[in-house]
Amino acid sequence: MQTFDQQYQALTEAAGFVDFSHRTRIEVTGDDRAGFLHNLSTNDVKRLQPDSGCEAFLLDARGHVRGHVFLICRRESFIIETVAAQNELLLNHLNRYLIREKVELHDRTGDWSELLVAGDGSGAVLEKIASSTLPHERLASTELLLAGEPVTVVRVDMTKPGGYLLLIGRTSQEIVREALISQGATACDAAALEAARLEAGFPWYGIDISDQNLPQEVGRDALAISFQKGCYIGQETVARIDALGHVNKTLVRLRFEGQQVPLPGTELQVSGQTVGHVTSAAFSPRAGVPLALGYVRRGSNHPGSMLESAVGRAAVV
Repeated sequence: MQTFDQQYQALTEAAGFVDFSHRTRIEVTGDDRAGFLHNLSTNDVKRLQPDSGCEAFLLDARGHVRGHVFLICRRESFIIETVAAQNELLLNHLNRYLIREKVELHDRTGDWSELLVAGDGSGAVLEKIASSTLPHERLASTELLLAGEPVTVVRVDMTKPGGYLLLIGRTSQEIVREALISQGATACDAAALEAARLEAGFPWYGIDISDQNLPQEVGRDALAISFQKGCYIGQETVARIDALGHVNKTLVRLRFEGQQVPLPGTELQVSGQTVGHVTSAAFSPRAGVPLALGYVRRGSNHPGSMLESAVGRAAVV
């Protein structure tokens, strides 16, 4: 295994890959699949065409976040992709609202493997082993052959710079992995991924988002919420917050001044008053200081705000 610096360099400046097989994948099939997901998510699913996708929240009736997902539209199905260990929770949530719709839910978490390939050179590496053109737009996808194996490739921005999710049959993962290595890609671990993720400011459900959060608190309105679509589960809360014009706290990106990485839960203060806390943090080789995500109360969460903590000052960026 390469060093942290080598892995980080691969994931950002060259081509690195991370095993995402532990993450949750649910396939939704049936004639009513688009309408069903549209009525359960914050984004406009009905507008999606095959080979496109969107980011969305799944909410409970009170408007709290039950899932933060990618919805990937394929020709005969949708794929719900999200963090690990969410398959049972999401299947229970979806089944609760499945009544007469012509929809079937399939847990693909154990059936498929998944890799994230990222870095400035990730596209070039994939093109050398791909049977056709890669997707370019955010969350666009295509089904093609990589090293002769069938793969769904999805363009994502979970790291900085972005990369591609590869959805692969279990028996094909090792073949694709070896093909990536043969073209110069580097296998990377969670530490390098965390640095690249926090540089992009991409939140993880279960770490940066919980079932106590309201969707607008996560600060991804433009990417994950449609304020023009019709009724869906939790919409009343979303519309009420939109009419009010603000939430009391939001998830923001933080840049610390010192070298010590804050722990999750580290309090953030202004003039001795606690105004928020860190949810995740890592040292960023690009910035030369720790970067973090954290919730900060309204009035102290605009870019440029300076906050205090036990490990030094931090700026909202």
